[in-house]
Amino acid sequence: MFNKILIANRGEIAIRIIRAARELDVRTVAVYSDVDRDSMHVRLADAAICIGPAKSSESYLNISSILSAIEVVDAEAVHPGYGFLAESAEFAEICENCGVKFIGPPSKVIRLMGNKIAAKKEAEKVKVPVLAWSRASLEDEKSALEVAKKIGFPVIIKAASGGGGRGMKLVHTQASLGSAFHMARREAHTAFGDDEVFIEKYCEKPRHIEIQLLADQHGNVIHLGERECSIQRRHQKIVEEAPSPAIDAKLRQKMGEAAVRLAKSIGYVNAGTVEFLVDKDKNFYFMEMNTRIQVEHPVTEMITGVDMVKEQLRIASGEPLSLKQKEVKLSGHSIECRINAEDPKTFVPSPGKITSLYLPGGPGVRVDTAIYSGYTIPSHYDPLIAKLIVHAPTRHEAIKKMTRALEEFRIEGIKTNIPLLLEIMKDHDFIAGNIDIDFLSRFS
Repeated sequence: MFNKILIANRGEIAIRIIRAARELDVRTVAVYSDVDRDSMHVRLADAAICIGPAKSSESYLNISSILSAIEVVDAEAVHPGYGFLAESAEFAEICENCGVKFIGPPSKVIRLMGNKIAAKKEAEKVKVPVLAWSRASLEDEKSALEVAKKIGFPVIIKAASGGGGRGMKLVHTQASLGSAFHMARREAHTAFGDDEVFIEKYCEKPRHIEIQLLADQHGNVIHLGERECSIQRRHQKIVEEAPSPAIDAKLRQKMGEAAVRLAKSIGYVNAGTVEFLVDKDKNFYFMEMNTRIQVEHPVTEMITGVDMVKEQLRIASGEPLSLKQKEVKLSGHSIECRINAEDPKTFVPSPGKITSLYLPGGPGVRVDTAIYSGYTIPSHYDPLIAKLIVHAPTRHEAIKKMTRALEEFRIEGIKTNIPLLLEIMKDHDFIAGNIDIDFLSRFS
């Protein structure tokens, strides 16, 4: 096991990594921008080093600054968390070349799965289902139209790089294809510096289901079941749960085996997630692979009892997985709500000073956060300020527990989306499990 690691991230995920490392007797070094000097992750780490000003491109995304910090503190490994450099093949490759262990998959795997076209082709090779698609990037409007006619409308144009809904356009008719194609390319170029796009058949009202994987350096790959991630706003998840109310044991096994098959075929190592769309007839289709720990990993931890961050550290240090597939057992139901510093009606970010804070508690309640009373939330980063996670024997009990915990949660001085989350928990369709990726657009 490592003696010292550097955490190239901030906020709650940095604290999550610090806690796991400390329990494994691994020393941690936090990095921070100048506006994060008073952040909780800085206080909790064994050491901390400033890597630049508030702007992400000059601090948390500044590879040279982070590499310098690694050298100064003599860290053996770096954990990127999620976001920022977590899926940067360039950063992972530089770490590899510098003899620093990147706590994640190899750079070549990140690069391969970071391109949706290449990822789809890899999925097809091992017979993982995919939606009908263009099978290549589209060079011009004419080729896009030919593919769309062959596939059949509606279709969706997607950027080959990146995510978060940028460079993505839904097209219902031939007349609107041209403008959508050019808009998608422009958005993709602006967001990712790559205007490569492709087309696939649009799946009507699907569920967003993801399979959590763990893979060690000895060829062992297991899955930890699925997460339901259909409650989204503009392709950003708000509520996640495990297991999904729509997935039975047979379908779980099929999806898990497909995800493991793909991971093995590309030589995947460490924690990763394969994301699928599941239609109303329970057919599932590969969407993409996230080559990192995810925001919603706690719901998987709650129903499996597996500490995924500890597993990441063990895997990166060369140890085999601590359990086999047959030892993975799902127990009860878990729900996670993302608490964002934003207006619940307009979704406008709400940075500022927290004047009072009370966190919920009790059996089966977990709060992953870096905020505290008196802390000033900066305006430079993602508005996620806490994750509220509950676990109970049944989904019904988990919803009741989450509702109670949300009602207990008190944050004063800023606005949060807690009122919206409470509305979701009390919605009849949500309670009945009748959800899909369009749920929130209809609901709000």
